[in-house]
Amino acid sequence: MGLVFKNIAGAGTLDYVACWYLKSAQYITGTRISVAFVSTNSITQGEQVGILSSKVFSRCDLHITFAHRTFAWESEAKGKAHVHVVIIGFASYLPEQRTIFEYESPTGEPQARVVATINGYLADASNVPLRKVSHPVSPVPEIHYGSMMIDKDRKDGDEAGLILSSRRRTELLSECPALKPYIRRIYGGDEFLNGTKRWCLWLADAPPTIVRECRLLKERIDKIRKFRLSSDRVATKKLAAVPHLFGEIRQPATRYLLIPKVSSESRRYIPIGFVKPSIIASGSTLVLPDASLYHFGMLSSEMHNAWIRHVAGRMESRLQYSSQLVYNNYPWPELPTAKQLAAVEAAAKGVLAARDQHLKSGLTLADIYDPLSMPPTLAKTHRVLDRAVDRCYRSQAFTSDRQRMEFLFALYEKLTAPLLPKESKNKQSE
Repeated sequence: MGLVFKNIAGAGTLDYVACWYLKSAQYITGTRISVAFVSTNSITQGEQVGILSSKVFSRCDLHITFAHRTFAWESEAKGKAHVHVVIIGFASYLPEQRTIFEYESPTGEPQARVVATINGYLADASNVPLRKVSHPVSPVPEIHYGSMMIDKDRKDGDEAGLILSSRRRTELLSECPALKPYIRRIYGGDEFLNGTKRWCLWLADAPPTIVRECRLLKERIDKIRKFRLSSDRVATKKLAAVPHLFGEIRQPATRYLLIPKVSSESRRYIPIGFVKPSIIASGSTLVLPDASLYHFGMLSSEMHNAWIRHVAGRMESRLQYSSQLVYNNYPWPELPTAKQLAAVEAAAKGVLAARDQHLKSGLTLADIYDPLSMPPTLAKTHRVLDRAVDRCYRSQAFTSDRQRMEFLFALYEKLTAPLLPKESKNKQSE
């Protein structure tokens, strides 16, 4: 990668197949030669799209001539490797027509569709790759990650650090009952989705005497201090001065909306939800402190989940939600009416009520959002919500992810046009 991309910023994020894209791009520039590669589908997702589009396609003035969107590739080799791939054809000349081949499922048959253009996400939309941005492109609340412990080597399990299992919590409280207010439930993605019970030491407001009075607590905090001191990072070493505190504290003081950082790609909707401030959100979640029912409804909709499926990065094959790429770039409806807002809020209430009914019976969010066993009542309320959200964008319903993404990319381009670098604007006009 270093040899082929040399000093190109961000190239380390790219999959190895990107080397062949750049080498072939350099070879075919100014010719009538066309090229196509079978590639891992991750090059059409997340950060890779922006880097590949700007550093290879735009720089070499390439055009995507045809593309097969994600489908399953089964190797004939021993072990039957099963991966998801795309096929991308490109050339340095403008083709007479472009074709996208779509699949209803990864194992289905391709359906050809002639389109005006094909962007880096393999959608019929302008090639305006998303960039990591620090603030939302729409006027919505800021989002951020949960609090980070920076407390121990994870192989230690619950033997050290600020995270506690139920057993360790019981041991600490047996020795020091006064600790009870300072041991709080913590939600990472796993705890939120699967109902796993874990606890943490939240000692921001604890009196200093409580550490001295509890031997087990003192030993645990001393291990955290030593761990931080042993770090090669200067910032982590400095945190050894306050070993009883989370390394990065971003806990909301009021009710907040929690989004798991990683979620199964098989779910139609990423489960998100409102959480009371007494529950600590860890760094494997994102939190929206000032969220309303409208925000919950929009982020729980098929519209937003289609956006996630197309632009989010992946951890293995699972969807990886992010603040700078997914949330901050999401184009919210421009001017929803009071009636439209009320419809989304009412539908959001319906989803929450249907969920609560099943959660109270002992099921988890992972159970009820399993695509093979989603309760009909919950599925119905989500369909009502999807329609209410669609109406905030246009009166006509969307019937596919393709329609949603083409609409969202056009809206994104409109919202960000004043923010695009001059070079990008000139490229679009050409």
